[in-house]
Amino acid sequence: MLPAPFIEPFSPPRRILMGPGPSDVYPEVLAAQAKPTIGHLDPLFVDMMDELKSLIQYAFQTKNEMTLAVSAPGSAGMETCFVNLVEPGEKVIVCRNGVFGERMRQNVERVGGIAVVVDNEWGEAVDADLVESALVANPDAKFLAFVHAETSTGALSDAKTLCALAKQHDCLSIVDAVTSLGGVELRVDEWGIDAIYSGSQKCLSCVPGLSPVSFSPAAVEKLKARQTPVQSWFLDQTLVMGYWDASSDGKRSYHHTAPVNALYALHESLRLLAAEGLELAWQRHADMHQVLRHGLQRLGLRFVVTEADRLPQLNAVYIPDGIDDAKIRKQLLENYNLEIGAGLGALAGKAWRIGLMGYGARRENVALCLKALEEVLA
Repeated sequence: MLPAPFIEPFSPPRRILMGPGPSDVYPEVLAAQAKPTIGHLDPLFVDMMDELKSLIQYAFQTKNEMTLAVSAPGSAGMETCFVNLVEPGEKVIVCRNGVFGERMRQNVERVGGIAVVVDNEWGEAVDADLVESALVANPDAKFLAFVHAETSTGALSDAKTLCALAKQHDCLSIVDAVTSLGGVELRVDEWGIDAIYSGSQKCLSCVPGLSPVSFSPAAVEKLKARQTPVQSWFLDQTLVMGYWDASSDGKRSYHHTAPVNALYALHESLRLLAAEGLELAWQRHADMHQVLRHGLQRLGLRFVVTEADRLPQLNAVYIPDGIDDAKIRKQLLENYNLEIGAGLGALAGKAWRIGLMGYGARRENVALCLKALEEVLA
């Protein structure tokens, strides 16, 4: 028998997380996660799930019945939407203006769909005219998929216009709201979004590992009319909904052991969002972005995204010439306990991503970030 290793308890430092995620977690959310674990079919836990569902509906601004939290991070939320809706041979218009649009394309092809890619430059919003041209050229397309807030660049696309185009061309829309939910205006029902997914660790300031999702009645109808089984048993929403919604006899069906304590945390983070009010939360993110923007420009840093298309909660700025990317981020982490993000994909080594998400979108965080950057850049 191997000897038992002696390992000290893990004690992480208290960082200020101003990268692309995870974001700073509300103290109340951390406390909620530490509450006693109860069974995932306990009547009290089921009651909490009903409250959680209503809170997710509020955050998304939807009345969709098929609204829940996938027991895995936002990437699983993405796969949930594609694996449930897209069948082999079906055509999907995929908008790609960064890393996560490319991941959408990969999901389409992995489920046997046909991806028709509409490309925009990194740092640009999705061009609605290019999307319309693609829809006209592909009248047999079943879906339009795009990222509302592209985390790799900080670009915000016009979800309302894009979803209207999808409706005009008899397509269902699939929307990535991982970084937008809780941080910028998002209205699922009003904008006609059919399938949407997000993540717990961004503007909701919850612990990582959960993905709120919602499906419109039209998307549910498409799911129920599938000619082939959903490829993933774990993500099959026809099975999962029996756990999130009671049957006619009031019982819940067992699908998997839910992450009980993580769902406590999501419940608390969404409760805090509702207490603040969605529109006030959106405005807070916008206000803190303006404070950060002025400070970064005083330091001579240039934004990757033009002001009109800029995401307030994810600020991508070019690294000045002659500056060592990794060295600066290491100094920020070691000397200030401050984390900012590196560039991804085409922006790797060329840009920093500074997050202002949820609990982290506070004036004192902005002040610290600006002061720390000023000192390490000098």
